[in-house]
Amino acid sequence: MDVRLGDILAMKKPHPCGEKRWRVLRTGADFRLKCLGCGHEVMTPRHKAEKNIRQIIREENISTDTSGS
Repeated sequence: MDVRLGDILAMKKPHPCGEKRWRVLRTGADFRLKCLGCGHEVMTPRHKAEKNIRQIIREENISTDTSGS
């Protein structure tokens, strides 16, 4: 699974604060994730995190193109 720094991961189960989205702060054998709801940071093994990912949202997918055609 291709997970990069800065990606937002939509997980299957919500964090206790109610948010399901996490920002990736570190990749490797472990992921460091930051909850977008309350700001809590966790380190979790890659295989455990990848199992719970529902969707990967990339910043580049959000178009900021303002050129008028």
